[in-house]
Amino acid sequence: MNKPVMTVKDLVKEALAAESRIRPCIRETPLEYSLYLSNLGDCRAYLKLENVQITGSFKLRGAANKLLSLSEGEKMRGAVTASSGNHGTAFAHMTNHLEMRGTVVLPKNASPVKIEALRSLGAEAVLFGEDCIDAERRGRQLAEERGAVYVPPYNDPLIIGGQATIGIEIHNRLKDVDVIIVPVGGGGLMAGAGGYLKTVNRSVFAVAAQPEHSCVMYESIKAGRILDIPSRPTLSDGSAGGIEPGSITFPLCRDTIDDFILLREEEIASAVRFMLENHALLVEGAGALPVAAFRKYPERYAGRTVVMVVSGGRISPDVLRNLL
Repeated sequence: MNKPVMTVKDLVKEALAAESRIRPCIRETPLEYSLYLSNLGDCRAYLKLENVQITGSFKLRGAANKLLSLSEGEKMRGAVTASSGNHGTAFAHMTNHLEMRGTVVLPKNASPVKIEALRSLGAEAVLFGEDCIDAERRGRQLAEERGAVYVPPYNDPLIIGGQATIGIEIHNRLKDVDVIIVPVGGGGLMAGAGGYLKTVNRSVFAVAAQPEHSCVMYESIKAGRILDIPSRPTLSDGSAGGIEPGSITFPLCRDTIDDFILLREEEIASAVRFMLENHALLVEGAGALPVAAFRKYPERYAGRTVVMVVSGGRISPDVLRNLL
């Protein structure tokens, strides 16, 4: 599906509109100073704690912005989405709030904790395929079959605009950000939050954190086109999987990201434990990626102000038990 590229002007416009639209439905999450990470990097390190967002991740922002933008007729038709978990939970929360019929298509290997969470919110869960791309294809197909609205997990200007409100919150609290480190999967969070911060302060250096086992955005940007390559299992299941062909996040991430840091599984696990032990915060693998990236090369950030976006906190009890 061909879509127009979202420009910087479009991004700022969508971000400001989303800020007004979704504010009653979301929580302004803390921007917490980390003494431990500041000492490690000889810098000023902050954590943007989206793991304490209402549904446990940043995904509520984009889902709320998209669904609140629907007409009454569209709401009556119901909505379908595809998600590895967090977007589906946010979507289910909002369809429940708006009293809409909601259906979530997930890959068969999605986290049981996330599946149960969205079912408890009244959404229908459909398991299909082995990868997020399989689920997204089926989600679009199912929406067309039912005459419902499709709500993409990242490939939509309104979704990106919702995620950009994280950038607005950071900028309102901290004007002198030098570096932002963001977990990247499909690219909606980096395109939104990272893209917005770089428009208000061009000197911001944007770092994308990805697991070595699923670094499709890294390989795609390196190749100059969206690649269809397999992912291996990873603790960072929230960022795992491919990128939808023609996604508007690809050019936005290509133009926003200044550097990539790829993480081994043991580095991600160590970052999850670090957050629990030092900040008393439970974070999932994808949420720990920026912290893992920072801890991998702390010397790079000496004397700078660094913000790490902790994207989510939903982690399977079994996975957590193994990590501990």
